[in-house]
Amino acid sequence: MSKNKLQKFAQNAARWNVIEPGKPLYETIKGCWGEHFQNDHPLVLELACGRGEYSVGLGRAFPNRNFIGIDIKGARIWKGSGIAEEESLQNVSFLRTHVLELHNFFQQDEVEEIWIVHPDPRPKKSDIRRRITNPRYLEIYKSIIKPGGMIRLKTDNDLLFQYSLEVLNERDDVVDMEFTRDLHNSDLLADHHGIKTRYEEMALEKGDNINYLKFRFTR
Repeated sequence: MSKNKLQKFAQNAARWNVIEPGKPLYETIKGCWGEHFQNDHPLVLELACGRGEYSVGLGRAFPNRNFIGIDIKGARIWKGSGIAEEESLQNVSFLRTHVLELHNFFQQDEVEEIWIVHPDPRPKKSDIRRRITNPRYLEIYKSIIKPGGMIRLKTDNDLLFQYSLEVLNERDDVVDMEFTRDLHNSDLLADHHGIKTRYEEMALEKGDNINYLKFRFTR
């Protein structure tokens, strides 16, 4: 392991806003997020958050909500957690775990909203079960999000977007779905609050379209 990575891991270990294996909160945080943030504000998740650009951006924009960036890679969340710390964003934290383990950290109906922003598209057919909108993932989201809570997907990958639409259209528990294949020339543009990840900036520079959808689950 590189010295740079070791330094990042050491900094994560010292940050209050990083919840990861080895810290007591990692085993006890389920149902106790209000104690962590010291308020009872709604919880919003950014899944497979990478550097946490959306979690930080939303945290700046909405001080009365709590944002949790989730990623399995500690070296990724190091960036966002550092920015949140530097800016004293007390409503932004990061959880180091796999998305498939969300039920270990959130109770039923504990989450207000879920963002999935430019995730790994997993283009190989052999990786379909690893796509973040695969039915096994959707069932986990449904189990932790409050009734009426919004789930949002933003991606520059057309294959993943089409797959997601097909999966959602096959379900009978999805309502209020809206989508666009060109977010930046859409009436839905205001939904993204002007936040762009570096991947989105790169896609736009190449002239690629940005796909976006949102939906809710019924019980």
